[in-house]
Amino acid sequence: MSGPLAGLRVLEFAGIGPGPHCAMLLADLGAEVVRIDRAGGNGWPNPVVDRGRSTVTIDIRSDEGRAFCYDAADRADVLIEGFRPGVMERLGLGPDVLCERNPRLIYGRMTGWGQSGPLAQAAGHDINYIAVTGALAAMGAAGEPAMPPLNLVGDFGGGSMFLAFGIMAALWERQASGRGQVIDAAIIDGVTSLMTMFAGLLPEGRISMDRERNLLAGAAPFYRCYRCADGDEIAVGALEPQFYRQLIELSGAPTDLLEQQNDVAGWEVRSDRLADLFATRTLAEWCAILEGSDACFAPVLELAAAPDHPHLAARQTYVEADGLIQAAPAPRFSRTPGAIRPTKADGHEIIARWRSQ
Repeated sequence: MSGPLAGLRVLEFAGIGPGPHCAMLLADLGAEVVRIDRAGGNGWPNPVVDRGRSTVTIDIRSDEGRAFCYDAADRADVLIEGFRPGVMERLGLGPDVLCERNPRLIYGRMTGWGQSGPLAQAAGHDINYIAVTGALAAMGAAGEPAMPPLNLVGDFGGGSMFLAFGIMAALWERQASGRGQVIDAAIIDGVTSLMTMFAGLLPEGRISMDRERNLLAGAAPFYRCYRCADGDEIAVGALEPQFYRQLIELSGAPTDLLEQQNDVAGWEVRSDRLADLFATRTLAEWCAILEGSDACFAPVLELAAAPDHPHLAARQTYVEADGLIQAAPAPRFSRTPGAIRPTKADGHEIIARWRSQ
């Protein structure tokens, strides 16, 4: 094994969404991950997100399955589970039992609502979690219902990334104390943290969360997407005056658009004028004019086209593994680079090796 997390032992209880993604991140960076799965899987098989694991399919409700989990958790550094609060306790696999058996165990709990609070036992998905945090209300077109940004902000931004961050922090603390601890990683907490920039700027009036006035939500003519002559789209993000000037000059837009860039009252008219301009050329033509400049420009690519973008191709942001084009491990390390590990069918041999070491 290679990568900065080589030697780290992770026991993952199969789930969906952020838990598996967090385990993927750890596996990519060298951790040895064994997934405890149930017969039939989790209902969302994903050869990319599920990469790099060894899997054991057992019934954790049975005495035999529970004994296997005890044995594995006794030798693991990290455990990841994403059940509703109380489920692992009812199975006899809660932190009260496993952390007593293995005081160095870092027990990561991934939920939407968290382990406590009046909604802790309620079902929910990404859209619900970002709704109560103030994030969803700012997204979408003015006058229309809010539009969820896939499940990137909740499940992965506020979920798996914060769980991974919590695991790393707990591992660091364990070096001094020699003790593990329980991580309550709630998506609502993570998304609330992601919203701190807006929460900090809002009281000072430096930003508006109203969709028709929010310069980062597509309302501003210099920070939004436009359709080209061929129906494809481009994205411009020329927030700063010097970048906005370059956008106007390189695109051949009327120079009077440079005046009063941040005058909200004029944004709709200015957006319409730029929309008319960008509709006169194809995506390829605008790329030839603007890409690589300080106009803060990018083509809006579909996922299937992203690996072929020259910049992503040059950096090998996508790689081929197991016959699939998929994201390369991130972030990148100078001495101990991560790698996509082969996915193994049976994790019993891994647990047996943990037992013997």
